[in-house]
Amino acid sequence: MSNPTQPNIIMVLSDQLRRHALGVHGDPDARTPHLDTLAQKGVRFSNACSTYPICVPFRFTLMTGEYAHTRKVPGIEYAMSPAERTLADEFNDAGYETVYVGKWHLDGGHGRLGSAVQVNRTPVRRSQQGRWQNWYGFELRNGPFDTCYFKDDDPTPIKIEGYQTDGLFDIGMNHVKNRSEDHPFSMIISVEPPHDPFEAPEDLQTAWENRDITLPNNFDVEDPDAKAHFILQRKRYNAMVENLDQNMGRLMAFLDAENLIDNTVVIFVADHGEMGGAHGLRAKQWPYEESVGVPLMVWDPRIKERGGTTIEDPTCTEDLFPTLLGLAGLRPKNPLQGTDLTPLIHGEVDCLDREGVLLEFVAELRERPVFYDEVWRGFRTQKYKYTVKGTNMSGHPWQFFNLEKDPGEMNNLIDDPTYRDEIAKVHQMLCDRMIETEDHFVLSPAFGCEGVNVWKE
Repeated sequence: MSNPTQPNIIMVLSDQLRRHALGVHGDPDARTPHLDTLAQKGVRFSNACSTYPICVPFRFTLMTGEYAHTRKVPGIEYAMSPAERTLADEFNDAGYETVYVGKWHLDGGHGRLGSAVQVNRTPVRRSQQGRWQNWYGFELRNGPFDTCYFKDDDPTPIKIEGYQTDGLFDIGMNHVKNRSEDHPFSMIISVEPPHDPFEAPEDLQTAWENRDITLPNNFDVEDPDAKAHFILQRKRYNAMVENLDQNMGRLMAFLDAENLIDNTVVIFVADHGEMGGAHGLRAKQWPYEESVGVPLMVWDPRIKERGGTTIEDPTCTEDLFPTLLGLAGLRPKNPLQGTDLTPLIHGEVDCLDREGVLLEFVAELRERPVFYDEVWRGFRTQKYKYTVKGTNMSGHPWQFFNLEKDPGEMNNLIDDPTYRDEIAKVHQMLCDRMIETEDHFVLSPAFGCEGVNVWKE
């Protein structure tokens, strides 16, 4: 049963938003005043990571708390089993009203490779909705001006008029405004922007296209036509981010107007980032910070004295499930590998009892995208990032970066003898975490350390 003192929980989940794109995280061009204010009045994690930086596995872990490698979840085209205990189950059992709004992407894609439009006109079966009591969802669309959603088990697609982000925030706020107040609620608003295609409302897109922007030091695109294309995409991406920021401002103003601001915890996060020409790359999947680095900020009205706190401990996707519950005073029914960040958010502890987090890319089923032939694992501490790459039966050292001295990851130190001892330490941390989480990836011995092989008797 619910406790009347339990807070409401709202998570806003953005798709493909790199941490660096926000003003509070250092983008000199960003126009994100509302998110910057949320960070200044709440708690911000400066080194939050997406463990497996692509849509489907992030969402699987968010919904279950499990590492994606425990189910060998591929990067896309995966249907979550209805047998999984989900975040909604936890909140339902605690007496919460649960509400899901927006992109789901855990029902196998509905043949996405054939037609993204058709996917968006096909309902997610009620049995595949993770037992969210109130459903305003869709599998995916990737077309922010042509998005439909479905209500509960009604198979009739409902068109969102206008821009997707605006419409999904409207749906969430309208539900809250018209709901019964008998129980606290837990809501996820999952928007696709700034996922490509990079399309924003006309006024914002035009304004950004007419501005000059600052390119990061690791932007590495030499061909003039390709460079111009990347710059145009970055401008449109920024326009989509500004629209998202405006909607966050609307949401916070709405909670204030509805007298909910003092008993609603708001969490803002993204499923992964976007390379945007850094290292000459686009999209996600890579272990670089532009891909794995995501924003994570928490507004908790019960701890206003913590406003402006920045936490440097690296976090991972697996931490979100226990943390969402922890913020509501709940604990997961099943043992999980992630950490409840609530004591850190509330200032009850100064740091986490771990040195870093595991990163991974488990499988790619499509032949053309990167990491079809080889996948990777990594370990990220505050100061260093170490990655290995190879087949599932043979992984070898790939990259090592000193993030403190080289935040753009432009100097791979994997063969630098002066860092051998540090690399060996992080290699061992990766081995230990892989063993703890029963990772099936085979990591070969390196730097005087043993490897990992769960298949070995």
